[in-house]
Amino acid sequence: MGMPDDLRTSTPPSLSNPCAPQSSSELAPSSPLAPSAELAPSAELAPSAVFARMGSLSCHDRALGLLVDVSHAGFEPGSLDALALPMARALDRMAALEAGLVANADEGRMVGHYWLRAPELAPAEELTRAIVAAEACVLELSERVLSGAIRGGHGKAFRHAIVVGIGGSALGPQLLVGALKRRNFGLELHFADNTDPDGFDELLALLDGELDQTLCVVISKSGATKETRNAMLELAAGYRARGLSFGAHAVAITQADSELDRYADAQGFIARLPMWDWIGGRTSVTSAVGLYPAALAGLDIRALLAGAAAMDVLTRRRELAANPAALLAAAWHIAGKGVGARNLVVLPYKDRLSLFARYLQQLVMESLGKYEDREGNVVMQGLTVYGNKGSTDQHAYVQQLRDGRDDSLTCFIEVLRDREGASFEVEPGVTSGDYLAGFLHGTRRALDSRARPSVLVSVAKLDAESMGALIALFERAVGLYAELIDVNAYHQPGVEAGKRAAGELLTLQAALLAVLPSEPAHAQTAEALAARMGTTDAEGVLMLVRHLHANGRARAVEVEGPWYADRYCRG
Repeated sequence: MGMPDDLRTSTPPSLSNPCAPQSSSELAPSSPLAPSAELAPSAELAPSAVFARMGSLSCHDRALGLLVDVSHAGFEPGSLDALALPMARALDRMAALEAGLVANADEGRMVGHYWLRAPELAPAEELTRAIVAAEACVLELSERVLSGAIRGGHGKAFRHAIVVGIGGSALGPQLLVGALKRRNFGLELHFADNTDPDGFDELLALLDGELDQTLCVVISKSGATKETRNAMLELAAGYRARGLSFGAHAVAITQADSELDRYADAQGFIARLPMWDWIGGRTSVTSAVGLYPAALAGLDIRALLAGAAAMDVLTRRRELAANPAALLAAAWHIAGKGVGARNLVVLPYKDRLSLFARYLQQLVMESLGKYEDREGNVVMQGLTVYGNKGSTDQHAYVQQLRDGRDDSLTCFIEVLRDREGASFEVEPGVTSGDYLAGFLHGTRRALDSRARPSVLVSVAKLDAESMGALIALFERAVGLYAELIDVNAYHQPGVEAGKRAAGELLTLQAALLAVLPSEPAHAQTAEALAARMGTTDAEGVLMLVRHLHANGRARAVEVEGPWYADRYCRG
């Protein structure tokens, strides 16, 4: 089937930053953006005052069934006044990004994940066509797999799919499937999201006997990401060991002419779906990266895109108090004094959202954790995210959130609809869902009694539309917060530094293998081996040779004395 080419538009001119502070003190922690006084706990206020504060510091949208309430976040309504001008500039900058502003000047790269749910907003007609064509391809290809029109190498219909990716290329699809997948509908999805040999063995063992009914979806923009490359090669070997053609069971999602694209062509993959350089991994869930696995799982991807698009419209509002993403960004900024002084603890009170905190860890921390601002000043910004789910964590770290270190802002995620259909009563007039809601709001009140700040994000029900809205809400909040602190939310130099360091260690390992003595009588210490290799990195050599020894590729000759004085030779 025909797939759209990797289309690009000419690079728009880079714009100056309209959100840059007018003075060095405008967004400083000591500015009026920090609350001037401790917020009084609700228990110390008259009920009418608590209710009035909620009305001033919450945003509700009936169409989406969404409520964002920051009235317990540790500041009074007047604190938002100091954010009005910076937030206006942040919204201007977001509008410029949607119009095609180059976000990464060193890469000449735009940021276009918002166009995925509103293709008409793309700054070039060929981009609009490419986005529309890609969505059509996702729907057609998934339908052909689900209907049995596309089958495995032995002519059997597919029952399983393995999604191979890392970071956003795995977390996005995992979140969607975990939140929305229904039993006995669509393919059963599995994930290979690391370069752990144990994980590959477990996955192949799990699917042994059904690998000929298992589709492999390999996701990598460049094809050069080693974790994904390794997982693909390990699984391909597993298919071949069972007499199966890997290509006859594989689909690639990648950029045109990438390493993966060329490999998929050579191996005869079923199809290739497009990625573009203007989509980052952590914001790729509404591209083919998230949509194709979701469609294979039987999810309604059109509703997902519609929910995200509706939230995008809502979060373009200029009035801060009427914009839920702006309210969230403001709460993060004020509670953390503009420097991430508080952790963001995400507590969804829904089992199906148990992966939401992990998803937000990447979205928030990779976007905001930056050493420098956009002017090159050292700022070491960030916002630490952790969490799991409620009410599980009421029996874990909520104790510290209330009574321990006062260093967190808790984000409660509420789903009002408990289940489809009527609920069993565990007590007269009380369901298990009533208890879940009671634990959420009871915990929020318990935190408030200690003046521990929290925010509430509530949706009426958990379906594809509301999931799309939640994803877009946090994407927009991260984008706005990044503008307030003047960091580039759309690059990740720290991640690249880790990849480079790993590459250097593997180069060091090749040199180590070349000098390892062949006989135990000539075994040498890590320091001696490093000297022979011409490197001063004895620590790195020691870590590498211990790993080789544990896997039978080197041999340790133990000596009396400290552990690091052992000698090594070939295994």
